[in-house]
Amino acid sequence: MQEKYLFEYAVLRVVPKVEREEFLNVGVVLYCPPKKFLQVMYHLNGERIKSFACELDIPEIGQYLQAFEKICSATKDSGPIGKLPVADRFRWLAATRSTVVQTSKTHTGLCTDPRETLQHLYQQLVL
Repeated sequence: MQEKYLFEYAVLRVVPKVEREEFLNVGVVLYCPPKKFLQVMYHLNGERIKSFACELDIPEIGQYLQAFEKICSATKDSGPIGKLPVADRFRWLAATRSTVVQTSKTHTGLCTDPRETLQHLYQQLVL
């Protein structure tokens, strides 16, 4: 039997008007402490977003999502947050915010492969 690992994830959402509390799921960020795994998957469907809220700047939203990717990967251009330990980076990414790109509450589960689990959640919650 394969070992199961605790993981946490949050869904990335585009929230055009915070006061209306309407959103579209665009990605998932998953953190698995035992594997030191932190990765995000997202898909920015410009047509779908424009049909939901035509005033949004799609390239700007794309830049916000790319920042999530850079912080997960801890690239040189990920800023001071990218230099934090993996757990702290996830907590920062999943923190409650009142902007056009937000995350859901954090959810937990058990998995045998965090990469496969991220792919599954992405397929289920975003596409």
